[in-house]
Amino acid sequence: MLTDKKFLMDVGMKDLPFPMKVASKANPDGQSTIGAISINARIMQEFEVHWIDKFMQVLHTHRHKIGTHAIRANVFDYIKELNASTVRINYDYPFFIEKLTPIAKEKCLVRYMCTYSTKATSVDDEPKIQFRINIPCITTYPGSAPESPIGLFGQLSVITICVESKQEIYPEDLVGIVDKYALAPVYSFLTEADHNHIITKIHSEKKSSIVVTDEIKDELAHSRNISWYSLSCANFAMLHSYSTVIETEKSMWVPMSGYEEDNI
Repeated sequence: MLTDKKFLMDVGMKDLPFPMKVASKANPDGQSTIGAISINARIMQEFEVHWIDKFMQVLHTHRHKIGTHAIRANVFDYIKELNASTVRINYDYPFFIEKLTPIAKEKCLVRYMCTYSTKATSVDDEPKIQFRINIPCITTYPGSAPESPIGLFGQLSVITICVESKQEIYPEDLVGIVDKYALAPVYSFLTEADHNHIITKIHSEKKSSIVVTDEIKDELAHSRNISWYSLSCANFAMLHSYSTVIETEKSMWVPMSGYEEDNI
């Protein structure tokens, strides 16, 4: 039986600034931040006139508990109020981690850009949750000359990790993985002693972005808490106006990307 009702794709709002609390391993109550909220829904054409009012109504109903902890419950309110077949919510936000510099052990705050997303198709189904974070670090510039006494140089690499998990995955854990395998982490402040230490390390040790990506992938693949992941590494060499990119993900088509035999 044919019907004249039609679905509208990508009806929603984008980048609404809003205060929220986001998951933090260091703070069980969550870290307070200002994020950008984007919401998309697939709705019937008969609701077209009222969709933006419904978005804002539901959003302000939850205004005192907007954040990653409540996103699973909030998405179902949009489905019910809009009679939607699919709803997706994105929270884009800065997350700050306090780190110690390598030599002087001075405290500094480092910002990481994150996206926390949920997608639901029914109030009876478990929503799909994804967390993405961009983590800058230092790797070895591929044009380096290891045979020369000062032939090794560093480059800025930005590791982007996206994960799906039934358990909470904290930003601190993913940053810790990248910092562990990178040639050097990135800090917002360095003393002279810290600066000299990192420069010496960059000129004396070799750690390519390919090796770093593979080591991070290996740890993500062995995690029992992560059901899916994608990993990319964008490299910004000092002599280029473009970046090079390495990407991989957990897939049945990618050999050794899951290590399912270790998760039994």
